[in-house]
Amino acid sequence: MLEDSIILAFVPAALVLIVSPGPDSVYTLTRSVSDGRTVGVTAALGSSAGSIVHTTAAVLGLSAVLRTSAAAYTAVKLVGAAYLVYLGVQTLRRSEEFEITPDGTGYTPNESFKNALLINVLNPKVAIFFLAFLPQLVRPGGSTTLQLFVFGALFATLGFCYQALLAVFSARARRVITERELVRTVLRAASGSVLVGFGVRLALERRVSS
Repeated sequence: MLEDSIILAFVPAALVLIVSPGPDSVYTLTRSVSDGRTVGVTAALGSSAGSIVHTTAAVLGLSAVLRTSAAAYTAVKLVGAAYLVYLGVQTLRRSEEFEITPDGTGYTPNESFKNALLINVLNPKVAIFFLAFLPQLVRPGGSTTLQLFVFGALFATLGFCYQALLAVFSARARRVITERELVRTVLRAASGSVLVGFGVRLALERRVSS
């Protein structure tokens, strides 16, 4: 079992990263307002699943490759940046985004989950966080793999709770937000631009040497 002091050290640091504005939370917010609570919650679930992927990568040493190899880091970074830009452009181009219609022309829960998962997995900064931070909390005398997975599962759970609440509250305001065409247009432009901005910033950001 993990010591209470270790958990108390982990949770505040994890929450700082989780509540910081990022592409994960922006995407969950966008899907909630556009397609409703269920789709927004599945986006939150996809982001949390991405955290488990990063935890597994840290256990297997794949995150260390991103930390030490400039070529690998750049490759993942550019793919992730391109995907964020793609999603942002799609949001800007879709005139039906944030429209409430009985036909349900938006994203399905499955599509929302997969997109959120890829946004998280293709962000090398998250991988570096898991590699740099989680091992510092591992204590000798126990299974390193088990401890890392416990921390990863705790991080994923905290992240899901935060984003699920974000999805629920934003979905409640969905009709109020989207019943006016001007509001829909502004919200679509803002959401798409923010996703594109995250992608461009990620692409231009230089890797911090270890």
